[in-house]
Amino acid sequence: MGEFPYTGQFDIHRVLPEEGTDRTTILDTLATMSAIENPVWEGGQCSGTMYCGDHDHYDFLNEAFSHFSYVNSLQRDMCPSSTKFEAEIIAMTLDLLGAQHVSDSTPAGLVTSGGSGSIAHAVLAYREHNRSTTDRPNIIKPETAHPAFSKAGSLFGVEMRIAPVDPVSTQVDLDWVRAHIDANTVALIGSACNYGYGTIDPIGELGAIAQEHEIGLHVDSCLGGFILPFGQELGYDIAPFDFSVPGVTTISADTHKYGYALKGTSVLCFADQAVRDSQYFFLTDWSGGKYCSPGMDGSRSAGLLAATWAAMVHLGRSGYRRYADEIFSTSKAMQEAVLSHSSLRIMGEPSFLFSFTSDDFDVYHVNDFLRTRGWRLNGQQYPNALHMAVTRPQTQPGVVERWRVDLADGVAYALEHRDDVARSGAIYGGVAGGPNDEADAFIKYFMAEMMDDQLRIPAL
Repeated sequence: MGEFPYTGQFDIHRVLPEEGTDRTTILDTLATMSAIENPVWEGGQCSGTMYCGDHDHYDFLNEAFSHFSYVNSLQRDMCPSSTKFEAEIIAMTLDLLGAQHVSDSTPAGLVTSGGSGSIAHAVLAYREHNRSTTDRPNIIKPETAHPAFSKAGSLFGVEMRIAPVDPVSTQVDLDWVRAHIDANTVALIGSACNYGYGTIDPIGELGAIAQEHEIGLHVDSCLGGFILPFGQELGYDIAPFDFSVPGVTTISADTHKYGYALKGTSVLCFADQAVRDSQYFFLTDWSGGKYCSPGMDGSRSAGLLAATWAAMVHLGRSGYRRYADEIFSTSKAMQEAVLSHSSLRIMGEPSFLFSFTSDDFDVYHVNDFLRTRGWRLNGQQYPNALHMAVTRPQTQPGVVERWRVDLADGVAYALEHRDDVARSGAIYGGVAGGPNDEADAFIKYFMAEMMDDQLRIPAL
């Protein structure tokens, strides 16, 4: 898998040192690592990952975090500030996502550890809220919905029924959804937008189906929750996807993505507080005292709540709107560059995140070339495609111009090497002829080895 990048550069610790290392040495080591790694994304050629990319903003959040980094947010009697931070984060997110349109129940929310955490809590809540009517719950999700739904289904014993998507629009097949609802279906899933293609499922139609069958509808807006509302305000053609849509019952939105908070926070919004409360855990007869947990996490650093609150209150609607305007216009320009090549096509009708493929050659040839120019795009399969999640680093001057030039050179390279095997396809690409048991086993082994290799450091 290649040599570990820091081999021979830093001390290796396999056991606790007898004597501790002085703080200056440790901080110098961390600063050196950071200085080596930051340029990967600072130039704006990395898809997603770093959503803000503003070191001044990070310094501000780190300072906010430092005031409460050592505080356990469970201890609300000692640290009522955590209650203020969390309650206001939830309230501001509910307002942003249209909770004012909910009239027949009390909206509520939960701050979780990230998008996967919000998705897992939603699946758990639907299971628990419907426990009296079914012990074999199922949820229907589009194939393009995040794998965290399937992960949560596996953890909580909820069957995930995978609905196909239209190959052109990349939106969920509504007829398939209708045909596979049964008495044990507790919820539907729609994405706004999905991770792979940046497209938005028909939330209005899904809401109508959910209402017809009296089941829930979760909108996964982990990516879009803190940017799509401002895109709507700016006049972009974005269909309603939030609580203004009848039938939407929960929404996940990541504050640590386009909310520009530190990594480790997301908000799960509920149209009905009773659904949220159903997933609370209580143990009242424990010898250690009465125990209640609103979520799966126990102890949490209140620093993350403080930093998230600080980000939201500091930026305000005008700050988020300004950044959204820059990101949407940059994404539009980058998409236009893709469409200027007849051998490339964009998947569906994306928003700020877009994906493109080719019917003339393996698009991973383009990826191979772009990597030589410092670009880091995310790979997809079935069909092979590349996606770019446009974030603030791409809005820097000169990035779009580099994209146009490098993409054009990449297409020329792909046309020239169309009969060769793309190098990056070995990691990203799909299995020729579709998946099978043998290929699946090999890919799992390869991925496990890759992850183990990343964790493994050289032997002493």
